[in-house]
Amino acid sequence: MSSNKKPRVISLGIPKFVGEEFLSEFKKDFDFLALDAYDRKQTIENLPADIQKNGPIDALIIRMGTPPYEPFDEEMLGSLTPHCRIITSASAGFNEFDVKWMTSQGIWFCNTVDAVAEATADMAIFLTLAVLRDTSRFERNVRSGVWRGAGFAPPPDPSGLRMGIVGMGAIGKYVAKKAAVFNIKVSYYNRRQLPPDQEAKYAATYCSTLHELLSCSDIISISCPLNEETTGLIGPEEFAAMKDGAFLVNTARGAVIHETALIEALKSGKVARAGLDVFSNEPNIDPYFLTSDKVVIQPHMGGLTKLAFQKAERECFENIRALYQTGRPNSPVVEIKNK
Repeated sequence: MSSNKKPRVISLGIPKFVGEEFLSEFKKDFDFLALDAYDRKQTIENLPADIQKNGPIDALIIRMGTPPYEPFDEEMLGSLTPHCRIITSASAGFNEFDVKWMTSQGIWFCNTVDAVAEATADMAIFLTLAVLRDTSRFERNVRSGVWRGAGFAPPPDPSGLRMGIVGMGAIGKYVAKKAAVFNIKVSYYNRRQLPPDQEAKYAATYCSTLHELLSCSDIISISCPLNEETTGLIGPEEFAAMKDGAFLVNTARGAVIHETALIEALKSGKVARAGLDVFSNEPNIDPYFLTSDKVVIQPHMGGLTKLAFQKAERECFENIRALYQTGRPNSPVVEIKNK
């Protein structure tokens, strides 16, 4: 294939983790360029300038670290139309992308399915152990010179507890697999029940309603995507349905949980402790989470590991390759017919 006929693929910024050998192989079939655009303003300015200079773009890659660009909408990406066929994102979540607009323009949009799943599940398990063992409070006690502190009471063991996983996609399945190592029993709530062989594989019991899951779980782990249906999914009624003294872990998106209701549940003891990697208004989080011993917090680090970054970037490229080889990318968020 001559170079001037290769599909033009642009990445917003340099993909630093995909690997030179992988990229060299990709360039045999695609005309690839890393655009000097590392935030929304640069993209709005540089993307149309590149198109005017070098011609239409067939595929766009969006790397990890999306906040400087958000939102990914028509204002920022409109110059891609009508030639662009596919936009791929290295992130698992896609609430910051105007997928409806992309689909209306006949553009495939793909997120990553497995790249960050295991790393995010690792964070969920870390937070689970941390909230059970009350590590934030004990660390602060040690650092302040009071050792274990007054009124020490032994924390609970994970063994024999039941974890309720909200969202049994790739991340939820990894969480279930890893929870089993600690002899944690697993129940799950999902839009669709898994096939029997999958439930057996992950030793997971299906709950047909969210409230059923919440009422039987000692630990609740949130692993669902953020969308219109899941925004505020865990609110006052859901906290009321939980066991007294339940533990909550969120590695999905902050807005899945009604934060005011969570804070009230923590203050009242309805939720004993919470492990939070995500917040509603990142990076500006509620001051309560900064000072309370009842929470273990992380700065949205779940999927941010070296291997996850490499997998994520490679999934972006492979989605594009699949589209041109088979007519369909590997992980479209919405199916586009006759495209």
